[in-house]
Amino acid sequence: MASSEPEVLFPRYFRDYFAPARYKGLYGGRGSGKSHCFAGLAVLRCAERPSFRLVCVREVQRSIADSVKMLIEDKINSFGLAEFFKITEAEITGLNGSRIIFRGMQNHTAASIKSLEGFDAAWIEEAQTISRKSLELLTPTIRKEGSEIWASWNPENPDDPIDEELRKHPPDGAIVKLVNWDDNPWFPEELRSDMERDKKRDPDKYAHVWEGQYRALSEARVFRNWRVDEMSPPDNVVWFYGADWGFAQDETAALRCCIPNAQTLYIDAEVYQLGVPTDALPGLLNGLPEARRWPMRGDNARPETIDYLRRHGFPKLRAAKKGKGSIEDGVTFLQGMDIVIHPGCVNLIREMRSYAYKTDPRTEEILPVIEDKNNHAIDALRYAVEGLHRRGKLLKPSEREDANQRRRDYGYSEDEDEGETWKIA
Repeated sequence: MASSEPEVLFPRYFRDYFAPARYKGLYGGRGSGKSHCFAGLAVLRCAERPSFRLVCVREVQRSIADSVKMLIEDKINSFGLAEFFKITEAEITGLNGSRIIFRGMQNHTAASIKSLEGFDAAWIEEAQTISRKSLELLTPTIRKEGSEIWASWNPENPDDPIDEELRKHPPDGAIVKLVNWDDNPWFPEELRSDMERDKKRDPDKYAHVWEGQYRALSEARVFRNWRVDEMSPPDNVVWFYGADWGFAQDETAALRCCIPNAQTLYIDAEVYQLGVPTDALPGLLNGLPEARRWPMRGDNARPETIDYLRRHGFPKLRAAKKGKGSIEDGVTFLQGMDIVIHPGCVNLIREMRSYAYKTDPRTEEILPVIEDKNNHAIDALRYAVEGLHRRGKLLKPSEREDANQRRRDYGYSEDEDEGETWKIA
């Protein structure tokens, strides 16, 4: 006799996820069913286990509409469990005492997150946006015996915290899989035409959106005018140095570069280190060839750091002028050069691959605003070439040669302290 109960179906790839595991992750492209699987698991766990408690988190949740609450409600209805659950505006509760709540991690502090200590599971949706701070707050908080952390995401960059934690260095026993549209037996036909169109017209978009690859050569990349190679600059080349201070939680980056011909910018050396105290900065900068001999520009956010370094072996270090529009001007100038990066500058190479304009998460349209991340070495590069352009444009040859000669003869012009921008290229 046929049962009148609705079937509860999951893709075959999700079979392993019903077994206990501290970490469970699904990453990949659109249409794979990742979120549907975790939403279904959430409903079944609440129905089967009395007092099971789940928190659904994302980095930013401005309202309940930003959460996966609607998706979970759809699963409740499709599983025929509408009478078992009570759905309010803010949470979902079961007749057996189970509970699902929804939170934005950006609003939490170490004190406020303690309220989640007794929860059985946390589901991180859109986990590619979760910050390192949020992960470090959440992970030790969900510590009840047998508790689990679930994550579903569409990969963006290889150095996103969730990729670092669950793909590069997965904990023992973690279940983490790549799943895409072709792993979903119920892939909607409505999406298939979109997928086929992207596959034909925009291979980069297809690889990222549908195949779960990192956003590597997409329209959002700031720089595409660069390559990795070695060069031999002329003996009388003028070197430029730049530094970005990292302090306690960020990386300090410094590098040197030159312009061996009219349109080529060559970066041949870098130093890069996390959490460098001020008294260790001279030793780090010494890792750049001839760094004490040539002028250098550093981030002006901490004048005392620049003062310390000038008194400890780097008297030609000056503060970058920065100011309104300086990021856009510097980026425009760099985009107009043919950038060659020595293979040893691994951190600058990584940042050049990841430095991107913001993308509207709802429409995927690229916004004219650069994301403030993946940019420590790039900021150092901007500071280094700050005097080579006016509003992003290369200076005239006569201006460049006059300034280059002064630079060779004296190494530094005191006029800079009076507000004159170096005219060098």
